[in-house]
Amino acid sequence: MEMITIKAPNFLRCIAAYLFLTLLFAPSLLRAQSKLNGEVTDNNGEALPGVTIQKIGDTEGTITDMNGKFTFPVVLEVGDSLRFSSIGMKTKTAAYTGQLSLKVKMETSVIGLNEVVVIGYGTQAKKDVTGAVAMVGAEDMKARANTQIGALIQGKAPGVQVLSSSGKPSEGFRIRIRGTNSINAGSEPLYVVDGVPTQDTRALNPADIENVTVLKDASSAAIYGSQGSNGVVLITTKRGNTDRPQVTFDTYAGVAEVWKMQKVLNGEQYRDLMTEMGQNTEWDKYQENTDWQNKVFQKGYSQNYQVSVSGKSNKTNYYFSGGYLDQTGVVRTSEMQRANFKINLDQEVTSWLKVGTRMAYTSYSDVDVKDNLDVNQGGVILGSLSTPPIIGVKNPDGTYTSNPLQNWENPLAHTDAPVRGYSNQRMLANVYAELQLVKGLSFRTNFGIDNNNDVYDYFLDPFSTSYGRALEGQGINSTNNNGYFTFENILKYNTSIKKHQLDFLAGSVIQKWNWESTHIERRKFSGGNIQTPNAGAVITAADARKSEKSNVSLMSRVNYSFADRYLLTVNFRADASSIFGQDQRWGYFPSASAGWRISEEAFLKDVQVISDLKLRAGWGIVGNDQIGSPYASRGLIGSSNNGYPIGGSSQPGTYPSSLENRSLKWEESEQINVGLDLALYNGRLRVTADAYQKDTRDLLLQSPLPTSTGFNSAWRNVGQLQNRGIEFNIGTLNIDKAVSWNTDFNISFNRNEVISLVDDMYEGQIAGRGAAILVQEGLPLGSIYGYRYAGVDPKTGNAYYLTKEGETTFTPTPEDREIIGDANPNFIYGMTNTVSYKGWSLMMFIEGAQGRDMLNATRFDTEGMTDPKNQTSAVLRRWRKEGDITDIPKASWGNRDNSRISDRFVEDASYLRIKALTLGYNFPASWLDPASISGLRVYVTGENLFTWTNYSGFDPEVNAFGGSNTVQGIDYGTFPQSRSLIIGLNVTF
Repeated sequence: MEMITIKAPNFLRCIAAYLFLTLLFAPSLLRAQSKLNGEVTDNNGEALPGVTIQKIGDTEGTITDMNGKFTFPVVLEVGDSLRFSSIGMKTKTAAYTGQLSLKVKMETSVIGLNEVVVIGYGTQAKKDVTGAVAMVGAEDMKARANTQIGALIQGKAPGVQVLSSSGKPSEGFRIRIRGTNSINAGSEPLYVVDGVPTQDTRALNPADIENVTVLKDASSAAIYGSQGSNGVVLITTKRGNTDRPQVTFDTYAGVAEVWKMQKVLNGEQYRDLMTEMGQNTEWDKYQENTDWQNKVFQKGYSQNYQVSVSGKSNKTNYYFSGGYLDQTGVVRTSEMQRANFKINLDQEVTSWLKVGTRMAYTSYSDVDVKDNLDVNQGGVILGSLSTPPIIGVKNPDGTYTSNPLQNWENPLAHTDAPVRGYSNQRMLANVYAELQLVKGLSFRTNFGIDNNNDVYDYFLDPFSTSYGRALEGQGINSTNNNGYFTFENILKYNTSIKKHQLDFLAGSVIQKWNWESTHIERRKFSGGNIQTPNAGAVITAADARKSEKSNVSLMSRVNYSFADRYLLTVNFRADASSIFGQDQRWGYFPSASAGWRISEEAFLKDVQVISDLKLRAGWGIVGNDQIGSPYASRGLIGSSNNGYPIGGSSQPGTYPSSLENRSLKWEESEQINVGLDLALYNGRLRVTADAYQKDTRDLLLQSPLPTSTGFNSAWRNVGQLQNRGIEFNIGTLNIDKAVSWNTDFNISFNRNEVISLVDDMYEGQIAGRGAAILVQEGLPLGSIYGYRYAGVDPKTGNAYYLTKEGETTFTPTPEDREIIGDANPNFIYGMTNTVSYKGWSLMMFIEGAQGRDMLNATRFDTEGMTDPKNQTSAVLRRWRKEGDITDIPKASWGNRDNSRISDRFVEDASYLRIKALTLGYNFPASWLDPASISGLRVYVTGENLFTWTNYSGFDPEVNAFGGSNTVQGIDYGTFPQSRSLIIGLNVTF
């Protein structure tokens, strides 16, 4: 090899030239080796946090912090371009020219067409969605502090009714999407938390939730097939979104109170009423004037703490959080505690493999109080109204007092005497792996669990209450162990050819549920020191049960778009459920929806006022197997301990307990939906409108059987329901200057009707008065059934009623009953106004229902005047002597004819409520930077501040029968919602 030599003079010239060029271009070289820093603001110069910054043509990117600042994670080269995008803002592109810093201003674009919407087993750009989908975003989540996710959805999504059947801290929310879809089967939507289906959201911490998507129609929910008939609520929890670790601390404290009290008789008025009813006793012994509402109701308090750590790198995304909530209710001894721990982790192992997990552990406990019951059955709310004021809380010997005329104990005997509590440990988690097989083709496998164990303990000592003395003490222990797992395997493929975009999905799902429960009750306790059932001498009840259910599913979906104008989505899912008979185990659920983005057509391209215009139409079939009876199709065997006389003595044996039905099959809901999405003036005005019809057929009913079968009833597929409605959502950007003002308004109309039914059903039993609800063909569910009240006879003081022929009578027959009310509202609505100026923000959320009837069954006890219960002040205008003209009949001991279920007790429960009012302040960055704090917000929130209603009861929203499909619109001493004031703090480091 030939050696190369360098002559000294030439070498020195090269060194000199190198030094000269280095000095000449040093600033440029230094800049090229430095990472770009920058700041993103809106038109008003306000910082924009959460803006995604992406290098065009690459996967590198970052996100702005709370002050709108960013550092790009890699060194850029001159000529690179960056894309800035954020929900509600116009996407902007900026070229890198070698500068050290960059300031970018983004313009408002409320339309957010490129906003990503979570759909079943994937995501989709908002502009490409063809189904009826509503989204509650991160800003809505942050606007209010609340303990349950249902409260954050209420009034935010058209067609979604959130039922607050009680105000207990332990009470969850029940959601109805586009009406009630079944009679005996479940009507609650499917909740999917990070890909894991669940039925109970009470354990979820709202602070961990990023957004919620509601799939309302069959075309969007059919991908969930057998579980999508009542709609689907997709809940996505938070992920890391900053390059540096971000620590967030949230806390709030609140106080609550009952917003309305009832006027009841005082001691003197009560004694006068009892004397009028012929009940004389030694009144000198009973001279108290106790305000039982003041004893039962109290100030409620809440405190909440949440800490999270999140962040991301090129390969890892993480979010860890822990939270604690402590809440006492507005009724004595009612309380709830919840501790949450959350881990979200995503790891890019290689360029073709990504793994991750979502884990949430919850420790939950509460103390419940009895409501929806008469005082002699332990009903605390009715007890606060109907307990005579002439007695105190306790007798001189320390025992609880009773009604002097009948042995009904005062309500504090039911709140304070028993030691009781419920606790639950729950793990909701999944792990996944996602493989990129080739370009556009990916495979994802996911394994999820939802396991919870709960325990209920109860102890009543044998001394302090008459009920405890009668039982000689009572101890109860109940346990439930519930397990669920899902195993999903999903294959996805997407490609684009010129103007054609195609996404394909196919997969399988295996699900299994296991339930175990035990219950034991013992009595005859010698004392109150040992409060576990083992101290009781007599076992009065003992039970242990196990059951299971499994589902297998196959699914597929195709999304197609052409030129961003013509959109098509087709789903097909097949499900098999172990609930159904072998002949009908599989159900098949297809759906299709199409969209036409008219605004992309040539004839509208130049119409500047129209930002987006899309027509949508969809059809689909979804199924329902939520009947709470995993062996409904099978002929079961029961057992009896002493049912068979053999050899002169009774021996245990077995017997058929249910009738086999091999043809029992899926309850199906066929739905059609037509919708319109319109955005004007660059999204400053947005309108979404939908019209739909849902026909639910082959209802799963526990229907009566001929007595010749030997059984009273069995699960069968009989009957049909229909829901029809229209929905509107209007969003406006009213002011976009130094002051910003946004409004969001939605309104929904739904009509429910029973199309066919095997037989009339009488539901909603009220103590001593019979059924209050009729389920019948041609009527909506929730039809209140009773007599027509005609008034009070001035001569006798008795109530008289109308017969079917329109004549008056004092003794109507059951055939004279008719529909006297409808618990379904004519429409529901919600409106949110948000005003911001510099660091200040004010949010007002109002929500209401119009045209809803309520049977105020509480008035049966507090206006009936049939027994020694105290009454409300309304009875002061009762009939007392011949010739009195009044609307309240006379007092009549033991006679309930004057207080039958009638329209006298049906009230208009329409309401308008300021559900939340929040005033917040974000401290400026210039104040926080010296302390290395990236964000600090303080706020004050009022919940249920004002309510406008003509309803005379405690609360127009409640329902004594909870989330029942058929029994709606009845208030019978139900725990009311409270008014609260909350002060909170959010700090980010």
